[in-house]
Amino acid sequence: MRKIDDKLLVGSLEECGLPDLKIDALSIRVDTGAKTSSLHVDNIEEFERDGELWVSFDIHPDIHSVTTIVKREAKVKGQRQIKSSNATRQKRCVIDTRIQLGDKEWTIELTLTDRSEMSYLMLLGRQAMEGRLIVDPEKEYLLKQD
Repeated sequence: MRKIDDKLLVGSLEECGLPDLKIDALSIRVDTGAKTSSLHVDNIEEFERDGELWVSFDIHPDIHSVTTIVKREAKVKGQRQIKSSNATRQKRCVIDTRIQLGDKEWTIELTLTDRSEMSYLMLLGRQAMEGRLIVDPEKEYLLKQD
């Protein structure tokens, strides 16, 4: 695993795990142009548990098999207006979840949204990378090569 100043060197595409959501080997787009990280989910439903706002949602964790669907739940940290890549604004639920990249694991904020028009189910934004990653945009899946 290549490191520079204890930061992981990653490519523009990588594979990550989201242990709190019980997801392994999720292909993600590493995007230094995006501030916020986002995950493609379907059927978002808000509900209350113990006086707190939660969401349930469906995920297709395998990009090669849209028939594979898993239902997950997470506590909502907040809701935020996000400007998408096509400049439209939408209100999204924000959750905290752990991410695993290489031998590193940390908690990130993740917005839940419909990314069905995008090639990758998850976008890793700058906030999640700060102090931890260096991106080589011409490379892909550097962590799998180690």
